Amino acid sequence: MSANSSTYRLGLHEIGNNCFAYLQPDGGWGYSNAGLVVGEGSSLLVDTLFDLKLTAAMLASMAHAVRGAPIATVVNTHANGDHCYGNQLVRDAEIIASNATAREMVEVPPAMLAGLNKAPGEIGELFRGFFGDFSFDDIELVPPTRTFDGRLDIEVGGRSIELIEVGPAHTAGDTIAYIPEANTVFTGDILFIGGAPIVWAGPLENWIAACDLISELNVETVVPGHGPLTNKTGVSHVRDYLSYVLEQARTRFESGVDAFDAARDIAREMLGNPASQFANLNDYGRICVNVDTAYRSFDPAHKSPDVVEQFRRIASIEAHPDR
Repeated sequence: MSANSSTYRLGLHEIGNNCFAYLQPDGGWGYSNAGLVVGEGSSLLVDTLFDLKLTAAMLASMAHAVRGAPIATVVNTHANGDHCYGNQLVRDAEIIASNATAREMVEVPPAMLAGLNKAPGEIGELFRGFFGDFSFDDIELVPPTRTFDGRLDIEVGGRSIELIEVGPAHTAGDTIAYIPEANTVFTGDILFIGGAPIVWAGPLENWIAACDLISELNVETVVPGHGPLTNKTGVSHVRDYLSYVLEQARTRFESGVDAFDAARDIAREMLGNPASQFANLNDYGRICVNVDTAYRSFDPAHKSPDVVEQFRRIASIEAHPDR
C-alpha cells in the first residue's frame, strides 16, 4: 500500500480485518496517525493525538466502529505528545506503554509546550512555527497504567496483539503493535513516510534494526506514525535514509567536522541531487538532530545543544538550505 491522494485523507480508514488507521495529512510536526483494532466486545486504540480537540475528533470518527466494542485498551507507542497528550479522553481504558516511555512522558509535560508557544519574542515565534496549530491548554497528562520491557503479548476482544519494544531509537522507549492475523503493524514514529525521521534518542543503529525487524514480520499493511499508509517498501526507504545519514555523519566526524556543519553539508548534498530518493523529503531540517545524535554515539563526550537550539537549527537549515 503506497501513498496516493485517494488513501491519504484526514480521517478513519478501514484497512481490513476490523483494523483501522486514523490519518492526519500532511504528517508534519504534530500531525500523527493512530490505529484501531476492533474485537468482540472491546477494542484497542494505538496512540492518542497532540491535543484534546484533535483527539476528540478522532474518537468521534471511531464511534460507529466501536459500537458494541468500546475502547478498553490504549497503547502509547512512545512519549512524544502527539501520541499521548489525548490520553485523558480515554482515561477509563487500560493504558499500556514501555517502561522507558512512561519515564520519558513526564519530561515534556503539555504545560511546557504551552509555555513555549506563548513565549514572547524569538522563542515563541520559533515554536509557534512548529506547533502553533495546537492547543496545549487544559491537557492533563495521563500516564500508562501498565508498563512492560521488551515484549508484551495482549488480547483485546479476542484479538492477539504483540507489543514489541524497539527503542531507544526515535525516543527512549519506542514500541510497535503487530497484529499477526491481520498482517498489519502500527509502527509509531519508527516510520515517517514522506518526511524525514527525527532521531531524538538513538542510536541510529537501533532504528535500523527496528526497520529490519518490521521487514521480517508477515505484514502487508504498515501504518506509520506520520504520513500515508505504506508497506515494506516504505520501511526500506526509512532504513535507507538512516543508513545514509549514519554513513555520511561518520565520514565527517572522522574528518573532524563540527556536527552542525556536517548536517548542513549533508542537507545540501541530499537536496542538490534530484535523483536522490531523499531530495523531496519534507521536514529535511531534522538532519541536524540526526547528525548530532550520530555524533553522540561516535563520541559519548559529545555535548548536544538544548532543545531550543535544536529547533533553531532545524529552522535555519530549512530557511537557508544552500548555506
